Amino acid sequence: MTDLTSPGPLQVSYKDIVAAAQRLDGHAHLTPVMRSRSFNQRVNADVYFKCENLQRTGSFKFRGAYNAMSQLGPEAQQRGVITFSSGNHAQAIALSGQLLGIPTTIVMPEDAPLVKRQATEGYGAEVILYDRSQTSREALGQQLVAERGSLFIPPFDHPHVVAGQGTAAKELFEAAGPMDYLLVCCGGGGLLSGCGITAHQLCPSCRVIGVEPETADDALRSFYSKTLQTIPSPTTIADGVRTPSLGTITFPLILQYVHEMVSVPDDAIVDTARFLWERLKLVVEPTGALAAAALYSRAVQASGAKVGVIISGGNLDIPSFAQLLT
Repeated sequence: MTDLTSPGPLQVSYKDIVAAAQRLDGHAHLTPVMRSRSFNQRVNADVYFKCENLQRTGSFKFRGAYNAMSQLGPEAQQRGVITFSSGNHAQAIALSGQLLGIPTTIVMPEDAPLVKRQATEGYGAEVILYDRSQTSREALGQQLVAERGSLFIPPFDHPHVVAGQGTAAKELFEAAGPMDYLLVCCGGGGLLSGCGITAHQLCPSCRVIGVEPETADDALRSFYSKTLQTIPSPTTIADGVRTPSLGTITFPLILQYVHEMVSVPDDAIVDTARFLWERLKLVVEPTGALAAAALYSRAVQASGAKVGVIISGGNLDIPSFAQLLT
């Protein structure tokens, strides 16, 4: 465990998020903000869903990946980019590389959702699979970087990635106005920290809440202990947040800009995803429904409040999730 009670200088500011929004203009989708009367009635709140499941590659991850890769110089572009990801960051790096003419290599676990692997390959990336029980993605990624001389862009612990993710909240506040609460899912903390910075700038009174699965609550433990906690190979249906810990960049940002962390059981995630499909007609993966699940399950009580919720992604492995529904 790493003690970060007195973290060093924060590495991302709101001006970085504004610059990221300018780079993304014309490349990322301006995703819609949706509302649901039936959801509002259930939670007794006025809820605004920022639908990043409708972003390019099906998740918010395109924002951070494109922002980071678009800043590479010609020599770095020729060397190519390597990353590791179970799917959403993989697709984002692959598409960004295709758009920018940068070769990309993705280290992906063998058990990653097939829909995400196929999409990553479809964007032109080289996918290298590994067995979680035999090696770690970090070790394999470092080995490939050393062998190939490529640049490594991690899924969350990178200032340009964090700044790109923060543009999702920027668009939400600009579209819907001030909020009492902003709920954001948390894996490695890139989206949560970026959105926290944005909320602090655009709506200082807004209470930012991070949401994790109960069986992958390393960020919650880290937040309240002020010490970086790790859960090796966490087990949850929300495959997008199976990261073992927050990063050295994201953790201090979360301590600075996030007000609360909560966790929800997998059953609540499934119930919320079903509701979003049936009532809002939105295809949402389990991780994408995670922040909304905190409201739906009453883990967060926001009666009478105006609430922003980031729906983070929609890259659903339909056969696997259908088994959970039945």
